[in-house]
Amino acid sequence: MSLAATLWQANADWAAKILAHPFVQGLGDGSLPVADFKSYVAQDAYFLDAFARAYAFCLAHGTSREDLFGFAELIAGVVDELKLHKSYTEKLQVSLDDVTPLPATSAYTGFLLHAARQGQLGETIAGMTPCMRLYAFLGQTLAKKEVAPAYADWVKTYADPGFEALAVRLEELLDQHAVDSPVVRANYRRAMELEYGFFDANR
Repeated sequence: MSLAATLWQANADWAAKILAHPFVQGLGDGSLPVADFKSYVAQDAYFLDAFARAYAFCLAHGTSREDLFGFAELIAGVVDELKLHKSYTEKLQVSLDDVTPLPATSAYTGFLLHAARQGQLGETIAGMTPCMRLYAFLGQTLAKKEVAPAYADWVKTYADPGFEALAVRLEELLDQHAVDSPVVRANYRRAMELEYGFFDANR
């Protein structure tokens, strides 16, 4: 089994806990209050800015042309996500400018950027992969049931095969650059914990 698959399996408890969270379930059945979703969109846009910068650090520390291509594709994927968020600014009157990060958001972005600045590519990717794999998992799982119209665009985005391809791309980079070490395992698990905290903070 690949390292990416091993780490995902080792954190299946967090994946299940996040899927069961009222915020995530509310995205699927439409019961999530609009005010909570608006808070999430603003916080997630702030997070994605940092996520793109962490990818840029990875690109800078890449060791091959394939790394350059891979991280460039992943940065483009973040830009597409931000475009989705921008569409909410008109629909829901959400401002993505001058967002004050919640403590959970600051904890997550701080963790990612601190890891990225260390320059250890495999360890950085280990802290970034959970976000991509988790969102693909959530989108695909929610899409298996009838999705309420309220947040159908969100579910559709993360259930899309194109997003799955990006998650796989990052997992391939993880397998290429990371070794199964305590730091890699800790970074992966910490990111899963922070994902839960991020959803929970916006509920």
